[in-house]
Amino acid sequence: MMKKSGASCGLSFSCPAEIQSALQVATVAGYDFLVLPIVHPRFRNSVDLQSTRPYSFTRSDLLLTSSEWTSLVVGVISRHLSLDSSVMSVRRDAEEALQKELNFAAHLGLPAVMVNLNGPNNVNLSRMIYSYLLKNSNCQVWVRVPMNPPKVLGLDEPWHWWDTFRGNANTEKRLNLALSLDEAMADEQRLKRWLGEPVKCLILQTSFFLVNKKGYPVLPRALQNMVRQFYPLRVQFIIEGRNMGQDMRFYQQYLDHLFRQEEDYVNSDPLRKYASGYEDFLQNPLQPLMDNLESGTYEVFEKDPVKYSEYQKAIHRALIDRVPETEAKTKEVLIMVLGAGRGPLVRASIEAAKSSGRKIKVIAVEKNTNAVVTLLTQKDEQWGDLVDVVSGDMREWKSGNVQADIIVSELLGSFGDNELSPECLYDAQHLFKEDAISIPSSYTSYTGPLQSAKLYQEVRASADPEKNSQYHYETPYVVHLQNRTELALPQPLFTFKHPLTGKIDNSRYEVKNFTVDMDSELHGFGGYFECTLYKDVMISITPQTHSPGMFSWFPIFFPLRNPVKLKKGDDIELHFWRLNNGKQVWYEWCITKPVAVPIHNPNGRSYTIGL
Repeated sequence: MMKKSGASCGLSFSCPAEIQSALQVATVAGYDFLVLPIVHPRFRNSVDLQSTRPYSFTRSDLLLTSSEWTSLVVGVISRHLSLDSSVMSVRRDAEEALQKELNFAAHLGLPAVMVNLNGPNNVNLSRMIYSYLLKNSNCQVWVRVPMNPPKVLGLDEPWHWWDTFRGNANTEKRLNLALSLDEAMADEQRLKRWLGEPVKCLILQTSFFLVNKKGYPVLPRALQNMVRQFYPLRVQFIIEGRNMGQDMRFYQQYLDHLFRQEEDYVNSDPLRKYASGYEDFLQNPLQPLMDNLESGTYEVFEKDPVKYSEYQKAIHRALIDRVPETEAKTKEVLIMVLGAGRGPLVRASIEAAKSSGRKIKVIAVEKNTNAVVTLLTQKDEQWGDLVDVVSGDMREWKSGNVQADIIVSELLGSFGDNELSPECLYDAQHLFKEDAISIPSSYTSYTGPLQSAKLYQEVRASADPEKNSQYHYETPYVVHLQNRTELALPQPLFTFKHPLTGKIDNSRYEVKNFTVDMDSELHGFGGYFECTLYKDVMISITPQTHSPGMFSWFPIFFPLRNPVKLKKGDDIELHFWRLNNGKQVWYEWCITKPVAVPIHNPNGRSYTIGL
């Protein structure tokens, strides 16, 4: 029910006289699916649940073809059913009626059914829906919840209704949200929290739309901006209500127009364009020290439009500081590129030398023998005597009396130090002159608490029967974070500086405290980094300081084994370790507030980075 391009829209009918006619109306108007009640209201009053005689409780499945039922219809469960009534007879009648509707939905092969939450008490409803999902592997359930609290006094936030409902249903992956909007704008916190939930579709009433100067329906600017914030989640839309004097196709065309505007914006942003399709997709972090990168991996990173221009700027400034203008034509600067890969930093160094008017000699050191082939080819065809290529590990290479004026490296990972830049560069300090400049000069990891049912579901589904039972919860994942809520601003964690004098210890332990500003659920911690290349030249993937357009690194995600319920004002106390035994490096993490949880990844039992 999702188009490849443009907005995917459904048209809702409360009680169509003829389903075939409704389908034709929706198709002609450009809609992708219908939203229909499973039981037509006229059948509802004829149902006698105590009777043993056969009766028809809804319309025939012959009204549409099998392929139409299975691809074009979302079935709506009757709203009047009181599954959590305190009156036993009412509750049992509702249970039987709901079971009939769910059974018929399964019989039709509907791709999704929609159930409404009208208040906070839905435990019995959750039990039956969860049971239905366990029995029917090909169906989704869309849970309709109002975005804003109802005007009835005494009812709490609808998010709590949803949070309890999905918790009772074991945070089932095929349980999604259908958010019903109203004309009141959601405040910033409420909106931010919904953006961290698995929102499948937004429900818009035709009465929300205004009429523009050309006579076409448009959303008010504030509501339009709110809807746009859900576009990165690839939400679908349901149009509900009377046509308000408009052709129904105009509502679909308007949403499609907004969606295509968003697609144009994505295509103009290098990061969003590159990351398209990778949103919330878990990947194992690279270990380039242990494993040789493939040609395709090098190629992807070399296309980054920001990283190498910033490196070139840093090298340019370092050269100017290293050699005064009066010595520019006579003094040669030795640059060592440690971990040269296929040569992008070598090329950046050469361009920086040209732009600064300084003389340089470059030594490119690379342990990947396959990448060395590429470096030697470029030396033969382009660089000549300007560049020497060394095949070997920077930590072990003996340069004799040759030491570098400037060291350039790009050994950073998503968490700054997780590709073992500290271990590599500190062990290679014998290659530095005493006053050598290191680019980068320092980098700091950052971490912050996240709510993301989507990521939790993905992690839970990553269980490997051949590994320990906690493995998937104790492994950090590289992931382009999309469907998440930041519960507090990330804070700095570990800092490494280069070069460093004195005793060097790469192990770290920090305690961080975060105050939560809303009721929420903690699923793990996002990891990021900020890096100072040279003086004020920086690159960053930390949300508040992200280098625009840079896509070489996605954030890293440290999951929690079990979600933790949080109240507004709660203090999260995070304990985080970076440990090293000489053979591997690993992280351990836990929280002690508002509840204590077991330490994740003790002794690196599930995840290590090989030295």
